[in-house]
Amino acid sequence: MVLGSVTSVITNICWVIIAFAIVWAVTWAVNRYRMHHYATVLDEEKFQAGMRKAQVIDVRSGADFKKGHILGARSLPYAFLRQQYGEIRPDLPVYLYDAGTSVSAQAAKFLSKKGFKKLYILNGGYLNWHGKTKKDKYAD
Repeated sequence: MVLGSVTSVITNICWVIIAFAIVWAVTWAVNRYRMHHYATVLDEEKFQAGMRKAQVIDVRSGADFKKGHILGARSLPYAFLRQQYGEIRPDLPVYLYDAGTSVSAQAAKFLSKKGFKKLYILNGGYLNWHGKTKKDKYAD
């Protein structure tokens, strides 16, 4: 009897792990689709080359922005994007980045639906950035 209940518990744990893996894979695929459907994904070199002629927007939280951000970027956290997207010029390219790429993909989807055409995302996000950065001298 004990062996049967242990096998049942192990089977249930396996099903839970499989369910989590499926949810993760679907989420990853949706974000990947958004990222490539609504924006052009740029590597760091191409991002740096074009950012002087664009609006560079950091969609991470304000606290993360203060801890360090790409030099020349402005903070517009994704949480406030729906209320403040009017501050972004639709006639200029918009370069988006976050810690990775998932929040930038969501921001690109939103901006695309609002009529923005020239949307670009930094591949790998700020965590993989090797260019010039700036941080608030009072940040932790």
